[in-house]
Amino acid sequence: MTTARDLAIVALEVARNRSLEQGDLSLALAGAELLDLVDAGAIALDDDRIVPGPQAATGDRLLDEATTSLVRQEPYETVEDWLWRRGSELAAAYVDDLEKIGLTTRRRGGRLPLLSGRTVPVDSPARSGAEERRASGEPVLAALAAAAGVDDKEPEFDENLVGEAATTVLAAVGDAVMELEAVRQRRAIESSAFDNVWRGGV
Repeated sequence: MTTARDLAIVALEVARNRSLEQGDLSLALAGAELLDLVDAGAIALDDDRIVPGPQAATGDRLLDEATTSLVRQEPYETVEDWLWRRGSELAAAYVDDLEKIGLTTRRRGGRLPLLSGRTVPVDSPARSGAEERRASGEPVLAALAAAAGVDDKEPEFDENLVGEAATTVLAAVGDAVMELEAVRQRRAIESSAFDNVWRGGV
């Protein structure tokens, strides 16, 4: 199993009891994909630039899709740009993919399964492996889960434990999630101000 799939599975477990922000999870999944691609030798990081390696199948449909979408001309794409581009609707893509390969089942009803808890993991070695990895506190998955709101704690990671590439990606994911939250807050304030004006308030 990949880090991205492990993250998606543990997120679905948490979403059975409380809602998650799809945007945060999508950004974290895009970061997880980068780290999976580093591990597979499909990319390397040059500072914050994603340098593609030889194109080869990874055996994972969504990772292969990610590999195909890499920018292969210089100057290569930055990690930040990748997170925003690849992360668009990525949480929903993982929910669909997990269902297609039989790792989840869908309860009836609900238009947004990830937010409503309608899609749940089935008992499988993949689910057990993801849960064991989360329970062990493995630093990369723990940091991604925290950034995605899966765990109620600040994302923490030690560069000496996770390595330079993971540190770069995890820091970028944290920054992107904070930026997205700032956008949400700004929109909420603007919406509240509009409602006040609409009601004749000040």
